[in-house]
Amino acid sequence: MSAIYNFRRVSDKLACAGQPREEQLASIADEGYSVVINLGLSDGKYALNNEASSVKELGLTYHHIPVLFDSPQVAELESFINLMNEHGDEKIFVHCAANYRASVFTGLYLFAVDKLDEDGMQEFIEELWQPDPVWQLFIEESLEILGG
Repeated sequence: MSAIYNFRRVSDKLACAGQPREEQLASIADEGYSVVINLGLSDGKYALNNEASSVKELGLTYHHIPVLFDSPQVAELESFINLMNEHGDEKIFVHCAANYRASVFTGLYLFAVDKLDEDGMQEFIEELWQPDPVWQLFIEESLEILGG
């Protein structure tokens, strides 16, 4: 799994990463993940052709929330948190192109369910990247809505 770009095991039931290659999707299934949530764009330069079909062929559940990198929306985060809660008992793999969107959404989810405090959430994200002003504003707006 560590071969997947910016792979990060968050817990026994949660990981986030950059875009897996086609052949790495089988590793995700072999590791026991049953849900894949893709926050990247399906037409981006890193996207797989028909990732949804490939994931479903492996017997996994696939969800796609396309988040524009230069315009993340709180409604997308809310959809993500709902999916995470819906699949809370399953092993979930969250990804985007480089694990920037995925790390922010995962960090905010962990904050929302009281697994991380605000400082811990910010550290979780910044271990991987330093959010630009657009993403920092998104994080701050999301924290206000989530009660941070």
